[in-house]
Amino acid sequence: MDDFTVYGDSFDAYLQHLDKVLERCRTKNLVLNYEKCHFMVTERIVLGHVVSEKRIQVDQAKINVIAKLSHPSNQKDIRGFLGHAGFYRRFIKDFAKITQPLTRLLQNEVEFDFNDECKEAFKLLKERLITAPIIRSPD
Repeated sequence: MDDFTVYGDSFDAYLQHLDKVLERCRTKNLVLNYEKCHFMVTERIVLGHVVSEKRIQVDQAKINVIAKLSHPSNQKDIRGFLGHAGFYRRFIKDFAKITQPLTRLLQNEVEFDFNDECKEAFKLLKERLITAPIIRSPD
């Protein structure tokens, strides 16, 4: 097991949950590398998202990689870009509508023509990723 997160609505609840997790690890003979353990953090990266008590947002390091991408030159590039971008679709309003010109290029029997419409969609999607909003936790 690589990562797991323990949380609670209060400090006492957190300690109770942590105790249960550590006890389960002990009874199942799971060994933790304590040098890699982080306790009592208020923010961390989970599956490419920065998660804290009050919000979820896109991990800026992932976005910086996407921001530097040049236009895709074939179907494989389109598929890879849409795969990475799709991971953050919850942050992008009208994701399916924006990506429609790009997904059209993935259809069988369609000539790869990265036209102005595709360039605009690619540019807009990158802009939306770079300026992705913060999703707030419900009260």
